[in-house]
Amino acid sequence: MTKNEQTSDTTRTWFITGSSQGLGRALALTALDRGDRVALTARRTESISDLVGRYPGQAIALQLDVRDEEAAHRAVEQTVSAFGRIDVVANNAGYGLFGAVEEATDAQARAIFDTNVFGPLNVLRATLPVLRRQRSGHILQGSSLYGQSAHPGVGLLAAGKYALEGLSDALAAELAPLNIKVTMIQPGYLGTGFLSHLVFAEPTADYDGTVRAVQSSLGELPPEAFADPARVAAAVMAAVDAKQPPLRLALGRAAEDGLREALTARLRELDAWADVSRSADGAAYDRQP
Repeated sequence: MTKNEQTSDTTRTWFITGSSQGLGRALALTALDRGDRVALTARRTESISDLVGRYPGQAIALQLDVRDEEAAHRAVEQTVSAFGRIDVVANNAGYGLFGAVEEATDAQARAIFDTNVFGPLNVLRATLPVLRRQRSGHILQGSSLYGQSAHPGVGLLAAGKYALEGLSDALAAELAPLNIKVTMIQPGYLGTGFLSHLVFAEPTADYDGTVRAVQSSLGELPPEAFADPARVAAAVMAAVDAKQPPLRLALGRAAEDGLREALTARLRELDAWADVSRSADGAAYDRQP
């Protein structure tokens, strides 16, 4: 990317959920290292207090469980009180549930949606009034490879990411006239203890040949299959700096390859069934040349 394709190097204020680990922490460190100001949020502030000590005046630690809408509003008010504005909202908090669709209990399914879908919605309701007043800002929605594809075992995780991407497509169009940008962040597997942070559904033997086989293969992935969180954060920063950032940003070869394969398969199937698809049109279409 050339210099004239980037925005100016003015200091930004970030509001990052899930700052205690993984990509959220990597994003926070990258932003702080370049001189930006960051509102670090996490369910337990002791997990992010070290960053406040390392970057005095640049970082504040705020308690936030994204499932709590009132807490989201309080955290945003504290951020604006401390820094005066918010330029980048990184909706990063979330977790994974692994198991067959049938295996996931109602409680597990509702819990993952509460965090991965309704959590980002709570943060959007709290931050968007600030961004709309400013007529500027950039929202980073924490999707993944599973926002456009799925395989056995990740049905509930993918369902939440698909939902997040659907609302983000609409959100981007709604906010474009207000000079507020939206980018869906789609990493593959991150080198942040991916499997160790999963919640597992109670297994059923009939799914051993699909779900458990995938689980085993994930456990055998080589180190090079995992993207470097610091490099992923640097790539996200390139998108934030761009005058015309992407709506979707695949991060890591696993994500790019997986998304390309999934989208190509959809196009092939769409083409293969085009005649049947068009046969459903009204009779008026039959008379068209």
